[in-house]
Amino acid sequence: MSSVAVLTQESFAEHRSGLAQQQVKVTALNSEEENDPPTYKEAFPPLPEKAPCLEAAQEPAGPWSKIRPIKASVITQVFHVPLEERKYKDMNQFGEGEQAKICLDIMQKTGAHLELSLAKDQGLSIMVSGKLEAVMKARKEIVARLQTQASATVAIPKEHHRFVIGKNGEKLQDLELKTATKIQIPRPDDPSNQIKITGTKEGIEKARHEILLISAEQDKRAVERLDVEKVYHPFIAGPYNKLVSELMQDTGTRINIPPPSVNKTEIVFTGEKEQLAQAVARVKKIYEEKKKKTTTIAVEVKKSQHKYVIGPKGNSLQEILEKTGVSVEIPPTDSSSETVILRGEPEKLGQALTEVYAKANSFTVSSVSAPSWLHRFIIGKKGQNLAKITQQMPKVHIEFTEGEDKITLEGPTEDVNVAQEQIEVMVKDLINRMDYAEINVDHKFHRHLIGKNGANINRIKDLYKVSVRIPPDNEKSNLIRIEGDPQGVQQAKKELLELASRMENERTKDLIIEQKFHRTIIGQKGERIREIREKFPEVIINFPDPTHKSDIVQLRGPKNEVEKCTKYMQKMVADLVENSFSISVPIFKQFHKNIIGKGGANIKKIREESNTKIDLPAENSNSETIVITGKRANCEAARHRILAIQKELANITEVEVSIPSKLHNSLIGAKGRFIRSIMEECGGVHIHFPTEGSGSDTVTIRGPAQDVEKAKKQLLHLAEEKQTKSYTVDLRAKPEYHKFLIGKGGGNIRKVRDNTGARIIFPTSEDKDQELITIMGTEEAVKEAQKELEALIKNLGAPGGWCSRGVVEDSMVVDPKHHRHFVIRRGQVLREIADEYGGVMVSFPRSGTQSDKVTLKGAKDCVEAAKKRIQEIIEDLEAQVTIECTIPQKFHRSIMGPKGSRIQQITRDYGVQIKFPDREENPAPVAEPAVQENGEEGGEGKDGKDADPSSPRKCDIIIISGRREKCEAAKEALQALVPVTIEVEVPFDLHRYIIGQKGSGIRKMMDEFEVNIQVPAPELQSDIITITGLATNLDRAKAGLLERVKELQAEQEDRALRSFKLTVTVDPKYHPKIIGRKGAVITQIRTEHEVNIQFPDKDDESQAQDQITITGYEKNAEAARDAIMKIVGELEQMVSEDVTLDHRVHARIIGARGKAIRKIMDEFKVDIRFPQSGAPDPNCVTVTGLPENVEEAIDHILNLEEEYLADVVDNEAMQVYMKPSSHEESKAPSKGFVVRDAPWATVNNEKAPDMSSSEDFPSFGAQVAPKTLPWGPKR
Repeated sequence: MSSVAVLTQESFAEHRSGLAQQQVKVTALNSEEENDPPTYKEAFPPLPEKAPCLEAAQEPAGPWSKIRPIKASVITQVFHVPLEERKYKDMNQFGEGEQAKICLDIMQKTGAHLELSLAKDQGLSIMVSGKLEAVMKARKEIVARLQTQASATVAIPKEHHRFVIGKNGEKLQDLELKTATKIQIPRPDDPSNQIKITGTKEGIEKARHEILLISAEQDKRAVERLDVEKVYHPFIAGPYNKLVSELMQDTGTRINIPPPSVNKTEIVFTGEKEQLAQAVARVKKIYEEKKKKTTTIAVEVKKSQHKYVIGPKGNSLQEILEKTGVSVEIPPTDSSSETVILRGEPEKLGQALTEVYAKANSFTVSSVSAPSWLHRFIIGKKGQNLAKITQQMPKVHIEFTEGEDKITLEGPTEDVNVAQEQIEVMVKDLINRMDYAEINVDHKFHRHLIGKNGANINRIKDLYKVSVRIPPDNEKSNLIRIEGDPQGVQQAKKELLELASRMENERTKDLIIEQKFHRTIIGQKGERIREIREKFPEVIINFPDPTHKSDIVQLRGPKNEVEKCTKYMQKMVADLVENSFSISVPIFKQFHKNIIGKGGANIKKIREESNTKIDLPAENSNSETIVITGKRANCEAARHRILAIQKELANITEVEVSIPSKLHNSLIGAKGRFIRSIMEECGGVHIHFPTEGSGSDTVTIRGPAQDVEKAKKQLLHLAEEKQTKSYTVDLRAKPEYHKFLIGKGGGNIRKVRDNTGARIIFPTSEDKDQELITIMGTEEAVKEAQKELEALIKNLGAPGGWCSRGVVEDSMVVDPKHHRHFVIRRGQVLREIADEYGGVMVSFPRSGTQSDKVTLKGAKDCVEAAKKRIQEIIEDLEAQVTIECTIPQKFHRSIMGPKGSRIQQITRDYGVQIKFPDREENPAPVAEPAVQENGEEGGEGKDGKDADPSSPRKCDIIIISGRREKCEAAKEALQALVPVTIEVEVPFDLHRYIIGQKGSGIRKMMDEFEVNIQVPAPELQSDIITITGLATNLDRAKAGLLERVKELQAEQEDRALRSFKLTVTVDPKYHPKIIGRKGAVITQIRTEHEVNIQFPDKDDESQAQDQITITGYEKNAEAARDAIMKIVGELEQMVSEDVTLDHRVHARIIGARGKAIRKIMDEFKVDIRFPQSGAPDPNCVTVTGLPENVEEAIDHILNLEEEYLADVVDNEAMQVYMKPSSHEESKAPSKGFVVRDAPWATVNNEKAPDMSSSEDFPSFGAQVAPKTLPWGPKR
């Protein structure tokens, strides 16, 4: 706050102490008054004022003078930002927005603590606490960021700039920090001598003064300093600085008077010596004159009215000075003093005093009583109600203080009175139609009362038209306040209390569920969790945030519902754990489509029936592994079914070979090279090695039986070689030579292997080095194989060798009618010839041309051999005949076999071609009429009378082409595949057992015997089962079915024997003992005797409560009955005895989680029951068991009681000497501490302060909770 008349605290203390000495009177106590209460000043002697001068320091020591001052490491300073200098004025709510962010940022940057408050004049007061350095930094930040920035320039000679900057810029930094400004000094190469200062007006003034001082000191012109008491500075400066300005103009001397905020008494003169002396003389004259003529008077003016005396920017003080020539000295804002000192000529003091009181009383302060809870209704939504008053009377400032039942009004007297009336009317109206209620609800339930996104509380607010204030979590307060319409308040109160009471009966339980199952439990789009919530609507289920990696799921609701929900979810998790078992099944890639089936039918069926998840690799992937996930048993079943499909399609077998694990890596080879060569050589079998580090020696080989056996031999041979003496050699040969080295069907390479016993590995298409051939085996065998291969390579590359001879082109004649045979199926025959005869190229003429010339191109020997082979094929085609084989159409699919496998086998075995007729969708039951060759139809043709009923239908004729003898053999093979049907008689009541669960039984038999079994529909009540299949399989199938019938009949008889029932009468009080803990006893009886034991249902009144039913074999049922009766007999012998046991030792005897008492019960074979809380006799303990056991157990626990009771008594004796807790100490009623002549006793005769009030008497040194924001809680 900038004002010429505001004193610093030190200078003001000096004047005040001078006044005090004149006014203080010493009073002595008479002996009669010794019993009276002490006076306020005796009880609380005032602290000595800080004296700046030596004289003051020599005053007699007071009661406090002996206390040594302690310099605090933490200092507190208050900074004021006037309204006109505030950067952020237009805020909806104090403590929000950009200003708040800036304050938090300053606190983090500097480490100082800031507290903001808004003065009545809307100025900003900032209290900064912290270490000196932090406070200074914070001050600079506050000025730069919260105050509007002004700027000014000061011109000093260029050569003085370096003195302002100081060494390493230290002086400039210090100046900026001290004045909280930004000082910009032009660069050395800039001719300008103007220094720019940016900051607050007060800061600029201070900085300018300091810079001019530095310049004056360095100036070659004369500088003189004159020490003038601070209180006389206003007289020298004159009103509005007019006097000093005139003086400077007249003398040409620069006169620097320190601003009021700077506690310096020195006035600095700079200029020419003569003029300077003239200026100094005139200032001294003014000073001396004023010192002689002026006198002072002190008046008390309310602290709140000081700002009105000062006026905006100190204008009122300047006005008084101008009018009366009197200087008014106001105590600093951080002082509690209300004394205003007027200094001037005696005759003018009266006029000045009148002016001071006029200024002070031009504004008035008034208050209106209004309960604090009504304040926000008076303010209105977004301040609407209050705006109506403030718009009419803009000079009136209305202040609401949180927690106080009053509203303060400040402004011109007339306006304040009008505003007061309006607010009083508003308050009266609100009190008549508004009410409030306060309820206590544990703060832990507050967020549940609010509901998700405030759903619950908003519903109550809207329904009852009330306002509900729930304290924030950090307050930890239980008080909820409801305000609004009286009826609505009561209804809202009732509902909130009901909700709270319901929550108090609630229970929260943490359920540990692995996070990987959370998504499954929630389900797609939350479907599964919605079902659970619908099942348990009163239970709130909270899952942790997926990013927190937490396994804790929280359940909250009524105790019983939470328990039920917990059990339900635990069962669900157990099922998930059980269903998360996974196995991988390697299946040959070519069979994946068969496992999937048409439109995914097969895989869908397996998934549904086995209740598993089956994942197949992508079609373009090289992986052959199918992954099955679900319950272990289900996964095994699905695996078995998938392997069965593969087995059915390709006669797959699996063998295990034991090879030492240390050899596995060397057998696999670099990047699986060696093992891949064995797998490819043996028809693509699967060879599976155990995982590295498992220690297992078992290697699994799976594939067609013949290939598996071959691979097994090679693998064992290779392992044997590796174990004895393995030797490896690498050979290099051009990739185009490889097929000649391998030969047709691997003939050449097999010959080398057989001769030498070495293994030869050629590179695959994936290998980088396509020339590398590896030979491995014993040293002797490898060297021999190397020699043979090198000879072959040399022969291939030598002049005259196959690969070195010139390429020749030859031609041959082939009848066009045979061309199709060579080029069909994408030229398969030609490809086979090229592979067999060294890559010879055979070109047939284009289709449509009548040419019979076929061209062959390649090595001469290869071309000749190929010509010979083509000629052989043509001879076969010439000798080809076509015969018909008649088989009814309904059997064609069966003959073809799965994916045509049977027909392909016959085609390969007999070298023939087989063509099936087109299928008729709805063949007529009667023979078709014959079609006349001449195109005419017989007159009766439509009736079918001319058709030969014995002639075969066109759709039944299968055409076979090839050499006659082979065609005949193929025809016989086809006829052997025609299925035959037989009937088997099976009792109707066994049919459902033969079919099995979901058809599993009958499907198993059909797969096992490769037949179709047809069971008649239940409504036919027929005993005849039909079996259809190949004649060779029918006998086996019939025998298998009859065997199954025998098994089922034996089972039926056994079932009848097992269903024997026996009833035992046992007193219901013994039932829990027979069942045992968690059903342990009854489960043992059931398992041991293989019977089912049923106890009566407690809730079923129609059922006899003392009957236990035993079902099983007669012999077993009787044995189980005897076992139960034996237990009953023992129970009947048991006795119960009550023993008095001091309740203070019960917990020790029971032990942690009942461990100790269980041990006693097991040791003495008795049951011990302790009383429930609230029982009539808390010391009564019941012991049940056999008489001798009960006596021993009672003796034992009585001994324990004696031992533990001694400890209890010792502890209680110790408690007597222990200090009781503070809340237990009872305080005697006290009148409080009473003094006479206290300040409060003189005003309104108020009562003495309440010493028990922490507000009136706050405790020293109490730890203050750190505030997270620079201002208090929101209003």
